[in-house]
Amino acid sequence: MSQPFMLRRIHRLVWTSLLAALVAVGAFVALPIGPVPVTLQTLFVLLAGLTLGARNGTLAVTLYLAAGSLGLPVFAGGKAGLAVLLGPTGGFLLGFIPSAMFCGLARGLGVKKYLPALLICVGGTAVTLLAGTVQLMLVLHISLEKALAVGVLPFLPGGAAKCLAAAAVYQFLVKQKLLPL
Repeated sequence: MSQPFMLRRIHRLVWTSLLAALVAVGAFVALPIGPVPVTLQTLFVLLAGLTLGARNGTLAVTLYLAAGSLGLPVFAGGKAGLAVLLGPTGGFLLGFIPSAMFCGLARGLGVKKYLPALLICVGGTAVTLLAGTVQLMLVLHISLEKALAVGVLPFLPGGAAKCLAAAAVYQFLVKQKLLPL
């Protein structure tokens, strides 16, 4: 293998590991407001997809979820284990995978502008909220209305702010040519 090819692979590996670690760190910046805390995780999930693309963004999020499933205390509140993924908040966590994949479309489509990146982040956030709402309904045996009230509505302002921030960071990285190769 050529040296530039190896450097690109190492560069992607470092970025993938960094984003997985940032998702974990984002779990510790939490505001407990009910059964589902507000965290910064989703900001880093959106950035994982935007910066790494669908494949590596999904890999970063999957790495984070695997670490938590295997017992590392990387979920909100320092929690860990499969029980978290099967509990009320597990749908939001599992929703990170398709969210990162969806946001990875930005890289695949060559999106470099703020507004399209923002719209993709809104879609990624919607994917996470949908997965979380479904699991809240199933695990807590509550109606759609109740699940929306506790699992979506409180998160809309923060979700909007995280989408704005993720798109801004992405555009900055694009302009500075700092994205992984």
